[in-house]
Order: sequence, then structure tokens, then C-alpha cells
Amino acid sequence: MNRRLPVVALALCAAVSLAKPVSGQVLLYSLFERYIDSLRQQTGIPGMSAALVKDGQVVWDRGFGQQDIERSILAAPDTPYPVGGLTQTVAAVLLGACAESGRLDIDDRVSLWVPDFPSADASVRRVLAHASNTPVAFRYDESRFAALTSVAEACDDEDIRVAMADAVLERLGMGASVPGQDLGDPGSAARELFDSGRVNRYADVLARLAVPYRVDRDGRASRSDYGARGLSAADGLVSTVRDLARFDAALDDGVLLRSESLSVAWTPANFTGTPLPTGLGWFVQNYQGERIVWHFSHIPGAYSGLILKMPSRRLTLIMLANSDGLSAGASLEQGDVTASPFVKIFLRLFA
Repeated sequence: MNRRLPVVALALCAAVSLAKPVSGQVLLYSLFERYIDSLRQQTGIPGMSAALVKDGQVVWDRGFGQQDIERSILAAPDTPYPVGGLTQTVAAVLLGACAESGRLDIDDRVSLWVPDFPSADASVRRVLAHASNTPVAFRYDESRFAALTSVAEACDDEDIRVAMADAVLERLGMGASVPGQDLGDPGSAARELFDSGRVNRYADVLARLAVPYRVDRDGRASRSDYGARGLSAADGLVSTVRDLARFDAALDDGVLLRSESLSVAWTPANFTGTPLPTGLGWFVQNYQGERIVWHFSHIPGAYSGLILKMPSRRLTLIMLANSDGLSAGASLEQGDVTASPFVKIFLRLFA
């Protein structure tokens, strides 16, 4: 499949270039849609949702396949999914806002809030950048990032669920997003953090959650046993591509953080003279002379997701799936998003 990709992509780009400007844009979205659906089928993803955001507006979104095979429910742009590691980008906003207000110095040690943190001298900045402490080097570690939950809660003086819900989800009208899948459990103590109206809304969203599937080597999907998770700085948010598009637009419009803070977050961290493939809460890399900012999720045998931004173009791709097919095998934790076939076709058509 990967060997054929460059040839097919170039052919698609050639077709677009021959079209008239207005119809060419429509054709571009149509070609992208057809090609990523073909990739979805080849990778065995049962259901997937995707959106493109340009200049703060959703210019294209679609659902592909089924969010629930057994009940024949189609995936749609408003289908909710657990977004796994993409939660880190929202948590980074909470910490960035704390730093902007002077309530947090991100160069302080995480151990000030987490006394048993294994790297006693590791700063908040280094953990945000997934930088190991001794020696300082890149190492993607969601469990280490999760320690920032305590930092965010101390800064906001409230549970991270409430901070994320109030400062981001409610503020931006992300009505189909839930701060923790376990809020759908009637016995969850976390429900006491919210009023009944919000709890009921969260329960309605979670009732529509895309069913998780494990896909075998022959492409057969079977329902996986994925337990409901709570919320940390590293994991646990439930959302849709349309809600994440609201989050993306708010970032670009300076609603959540000042431009100076975003510039730092979207610049490769550098502690030893060698840039890391991460900024603060985001991956950052160069593609043909252009900066791309991105993050991914990989919940083995259950879910996956991807956000890829091209800041200079104000263009963003958002994808969520109910299997791990968007990230499995691509080793995205190594810091190279172009290893994803979905990203390859996106960059060839839109970059």
C-alpha cells in the first residue's frame, strides 16, 4: 500500500491542478475523502470520523464506516470517541493558562506537587515536552505526563475534570465532549463534581460512544473489552471531530492562550542544544520547510486519533477511529507523523 501511495497521490494532485479554482477545491475534498476511506478499509478500521478546519471554520467533515457494527450505526462527524493521548493538548492549555496568569512557573520541579515523582529534578516544562531527565532526551511516556494532573489541579484549585470542563469544554461550546468516560457510570463518585444537568448530558453523549474494536491480521473486527477511564492530564477525554475543531479554532484565534504561549508550545523544546520532536504538549516537526504541529492517540485494540496542524496555512486535519488503525504500526511515538499513510495523502494533497 505504501509503495503505491506516492504515485496515486501525485495523480490526484495532477487532477486537482487541472480543475477550475472553485470546482478544484470541491474536487480536492472529494479526492481526499475517497482516498482516506480506501485507506480505512485497507487498515480494517470499522468506523472513522474526520474533519478539515481552515481559517477557524470546518470546511469538510465526514463519517466513514460504522461506529457500531452490531447495530449497523454509521459513523458521523458528531460521533463521540475516547481521544486518548489527544487529551494532553487540552491539559497543556490549562497549564499554559496557569503560567500566563503567574500562578505557575513551568520551570518548577514536578516533585513540588508530586513528592514521589521518579525524576526528582524534572521540571513541568520537561514533562510537557516528554523529555527524560538524566540524560535529557526525548521519551514519549503518557504515565509520566499524567503526573501533571496534580500540577493542574493545584494551580486551578479544583479537580482537573472541572477545570477542563469549565475552562475549555463549556467555554467553547464543546457539548459532545466529556471529561472522563467513567462519568457514564451511575456509581462514579466523579459525578458529584457536576450538577445533574451536566451529568445527564454527559451520560447522553457516552450512550452514543463509538464501540471499540480489535482488528486481526485478516481485517476481521471483534468488539474489544475496553473499560471506562477517568480523566488525567494524559488521557481520558471523550470528544468528536466537530468539538475538536472548535478547540482548534480557539487556539488559532487566541481565545485560550496568547500567541506568545502558543509560539513556545509549538517550537521544538531544546535542553541540551539538540531540538526534541516535541514542544509543550505537542509534537513539532518540519515538512518540506514548513512547520507542522500534531498529536496522536493510540489505545491498543480500541481507539486511535490524530490532530495535525499547519499553522502558517491555518489548516488542520482531525481524525478519530474506533480501532487502533490510525496509529498502529506507524510508531508515531517516535516523533515522525509522516509515517502515517493517512498523513502522507493529506500532505501531498494539501501541502
